[in-house]
Amino acid sequence: MSEAEQDEKIPVEIHLHQKTRLLAVAFADGQRFELPCEYLRVFSTAKEVRTLAEPVTGKEKVGIERIEPQGQYAVRLVFDDGHDTGIFSWSTLYELGRNRESNWRQYLSRLEALGIERKAPAAGREIEILYFNYFVNKLGRESEKVKLPPKVADVATLIEWQRRRDPSRAYLFTADTFRVTVNKQFSEPFTTLEHGDEAAFVPNSPHVPAADH
Repeated sequence: MSEAEQDEKIPVEIHLHQKTRLLAVAFADGQRFELPCEYLRVFSTAKEVRTLAEPVTGKEKVGIERIEPQGQYAVRLVFDDGHDTGIFSWSTLYELGRNRESNWRQYLSRLEALGIERKAPAAGREIEILYFNYFVNKLGRESEKVKLPPKVADVATLIEWQRRRDPSRAYLFTADTFRVTVNKQFSEPFTTLEHGDEAAFVPNSPHVPAADH
């Protein structure tokens, strides 16, 4: 890697969103990644994690307590489950961000192959959903409080649930036509949802997606 390429992989911003359990990292080349704490814990650089025969599990609700600089090249992430030996270099964080989706698919595939299920969230979770722009007109409401089914654990499953609730309006939730915020922070598909959270559906454009036929 050239010196110029190394310079581009130096973070210009590192911000921890504790409520949504996301670590946002922006790099000098303009790339910005939002990395869930669970993802970082599962893919910890610590030797005792990397050498495990089976994937780390049961970290759906893990958080990061603090971030400790390690010289000018890395940070140590201290997780609230006691894990504190993972040192993440700038290049490691960059690669984890760039390959997040493929890494996560492989992780879930390993769990499935081993017959391991991620823990279902506790029952009885109620959240408030806010709607903006054309969602208000098409759905006839600006907000609602809903009790989530047990299988709706994150933003991805919330979107799918929204599509199933009223198939005639499923087209409103077409991929890439809107963003979802959780507690006023833009989320990722696997941002977890907890009792009392606020989720908002924010269109990327004022134009309504084409209806399915």
